[in-house]
Amino acid sequence: MQQITVGLGERSYPIEIGPGLLQRSPLFPNLPQQILIITNTLVAPLYLAKVKQSLAAHQVVVHEIGDGEAEKSLPNYQAIMDTLISHSFARDCAIIALGGGVVGDLAGFVAATYQRGVTFYQIPTTLLAQVDSSVGGKTAINHQLGKNLIGAFHQPHGVLIDTDCLQTLSARDYTCGLAEVVKYGIIADADFFTWLEQQAGALCARDTSAITQAIKVSCSIKAAIVAADETEQHQRALLNLGHTFGHAIEAADYQHWRHGEAVAAGMVIAATLMEQTGQLASTDLHRIRQLLQQLGLPVEAPQLTLQQWQDYMQRDKKVKAGVIRFILPTAIGQAQIIGLSDWQVIATAINACSSSQPFSKLMLGSADA
Repeated sequence: MQQITVGLGERSYPIEIGPGLLQRSPLFPNLPQQILIITNTLVAPLYLAKVKQSLAAHQVVVHEIGDGEAEKSLPNYQAIMDTLISHSFARDCAIIALGGGVVGDLAGFVAATYQRGVTFYQIPTTLLAQVDSSVGGKTAINHQLGKNLIGAFHQPHGVLIDTDCLQTLSARDYTCGLAEVVKYGIIADADFFTWLEQQAGALCARDTSAITQAIKVSCSIKAAIVAADETEQHQRALLNLGHTFGHAIEAADYQHWRHGEAVAAGMVIAATLMEQTGQLASTDLHRIRQLLQQLGLPVEAPQLTLQQWQDYMQRDKKVKAGVIRFILPTAIGQAQIIGLSDWQVIATAINACSSSQPFSKLMLGSADA
């Protein structure tokens, strides 16, 4: 097992990474008696029994939601609150998120707001959640007009990453997580990006050593950024590379696009914008596109109207005084926060990366696209 600490003073917490961690008891130290597990209908049959067995000495209630981004909703938030209140959960209870990013975000927001905040733990079961959403305390639910518009910062007390969970992921879900891994190389670590290029085949094959190293480095980068800028006043915003474009894609078409896929396309748009304006080398843009393609991720966006792009991106949380703050790469391993209001520049990059092909074509023939 490997451990990384998110350094936040008295609120510091460990990220534990290794195989077989779901089978240990206790899962986390000093758990309270009352525990609510929030999971979904895909994850529960795979891992819920193991987790409940490790919590046999506790009063455990389970709340299951469906699978997919649409489940991160106000109705599900209300239903979970009903579960907590109807079972008389006290303020010293704990909530455990067992699942991917949707489960983690929703469970975290419940924990942040139930009785003004209760203890919260993350057990991410997807690669995307393991390297990104489970770490850092961002919690949210979606509104019909935009993604993650209702939320709060609420740090977990611990993150348990069992790498065995990755073996049960579909090819598509696994690949989605690799987009966030690539993001860390682009924004913060050129050597890591080069390592990803060298290990692309091993990562696609789910080689245990390669993927464990990728998770460790990704979490280490995120932990350092979160410790320096917990509430995203400046540096932490770099973690949103590709997300402003990606969230627009997701909001426009939740049915076909998943988060990692949308972020991959969004990172290519961001890199293209910088290449077109002379602020990123063409060779770096080529490397970004090539690595994402090698990992089986889309490098083109769907056809949306400029008005759709504007409507969704103007609702982004990084908008200040009407100016969208984009995260844009200046080199492999470096990125900047740049405010843009010139829609012609933005539209030119979007158009260069948009495809008229159906989504299945953009996914490069992925078996379960």
